[in-house]
Amino acid sequence: MDDLIGIPVLSGFFLAAVVMGVAISRTNFCTMGAVSDWVNLRDFGRLGAWMLAIVVTMLSVSILEVSSVFELDGSRPPYRSPTFAWLRYLLGGLMFGVGMTLAGGCVSKNLVRFGGGNLKSFVTLIFAAICAYLMTKTVFFEIAFYNWIHPLSIDLSPLDIQTQDIGSIMAALIPSIDAGVFHIVTAIAVSVLVVWFILKTRGIRNNLTNISAGLIIGGAVTVGWYLTAGPVGIEWAEAAEFVDNPPVGVGVQSFTFVNPLGEFISLFLDLGNISILVTAGMLAAVGLVAGSFADALVSRQFRLSWFASFRDFVVNAVGGILMGIGGVLALGCTIGQGISGLSTLAVGSIIVLVAIIFSSAVTLKVQYYRLVYEDANFIDALLSGLVDVRLLPSSMRRLEAL
Repeated sequence: MDDLIGIPVLSGFFLAAVVMGVAISRTNFCTMGAVSDWVNLRDFGRLGAWMLAIVVTMLSVSILEVSSVFELDGSRPPYRSPTFAWLRYLLGGLMFGVGMTLAGGCVSKNLVRFGGGNLKSFVTLIFAAICAYLMTKTVFFEIAFYNWIHPLSIDLSPLDIQTQDIGSIMAALIPSIDAGVFHIVTAIAVSVLVVWFILKTRGIRNNLTNISAGLIIGGAVTVGWYLTAGPVGIEWAEAAEFVDNPPVGVGVQSFTFVNPLGEFISLFLDLGNISILVTAGMLAAVGLVAGSFADALVSRQFRLSWFASFRDFVVNAVGGILMGIGGVLALGCTIGQGISGLSTLAVGSIIVLVAIIFSSAVTLKVQYYRLVYEDANFIDALLSGLVDVRLLPSSMRRLEAL
């Protein structure tokens, strides 16, 4: 009977993912698209939707934590770990940003596209899943990354900082003020800035689609936290005496989509092992596909599509590989770190988000230059793109500005 306590958690997690899938499909919410609109068109609409989703979750989580409804220090993945693996966050974010740009969207967007009939997104997801599996279930991560990244990580514990969120860091610097106060103040300050930006920007304030996308997706991520970290989720974990163990893997978590892809590979490779069953993250991925599939049927937008060429296949495959490796390395994707992680105010999440946006912007610039200047080589396009984002002086420009 104790296991039955988990039914509301799992069913709620799945339904929230379905709602998110419908919202992403219906509103064309896309983090890569948001960066592309911003960089190439100076259109801030979808970027505003992403920022609104972050603010909704950040503010909600801060209020719920200060109210002692739940606490997220032991989350999965460990966003607030006292081990500040700055290079892991930076490298993983950079890899993921390049990968999502090559694949035309992040993991969540490819799940939604697959639900709408895009079979090349399914292939991209397979490559991402295999790489996520290699990173989490084999020695690949240890050999390729851990042995040289971990020694460069910073242990915050000797500084009396037990978690790497902004509130705890500020409380360690100013002991007279509680960490929860810093959480609320930070969340409110960011919220005010985002609301000001939305009211100032015509492409956001006059677009109900972008506003509704931000509210719904931010709300869904908050629901995910509440279900797993709130009273029902904790009661279930304590009663069944497990967290992330059979019969179903659930810990304190919200939506993230890279690691669950690897869990599908684990399940596929060992179907006879009863200890490997469906996790909350896997249910979220299925829910996202189900929601977009339902929306595609209702709106009559379901269309089967395939790769335009072999080169298209290669580019998307590389994108999937980089997202699988980079997403695990960064401890999350554009939603896993960019919304769920950022809602915990973890400094690592901020680094990942900035790295994803930066690498995606530069990759978009390179793609654009090589599209316009067909004879341009990669180095010329890269240098010109870095000049555009003001990381290099204009004297290093190789191609005429677009």
